[in-house]
Amino acid sequence: MASLIVESIGIIAGTLGVVAWIPQLEKVWKQKKHEGISLPTLYLICTALLLWLIYGLIIGSISIIISNLAALACILSLMYGVINLRRIE
Repeated sequence: MASLIVESIGIIAGTLGVVAWIPQLEKVWKQKKHEGISLPTLYLICTALLLWLIYGLIIGSISIIISNLAALACILSLMYGVINLRRIE
């Protein structure tokens, strides 16, 4: 039971972490704006998320695995959009 509670907290925290990226994704993909978005920062965040994903796999935490996969998808999508917008200019 305690493990279920801990994983539920992790899922909620991970969901909030992913939702926090939605305004940046909207700015890049819908508004076509990339000003103020730092690619080096996104690379660093990607590295951290990959390490957290590896950690989650090692300890077998489904909440860490799912939340970091979702966050990585958001960040990679954001990076792709920013790189494409900067190529156009």
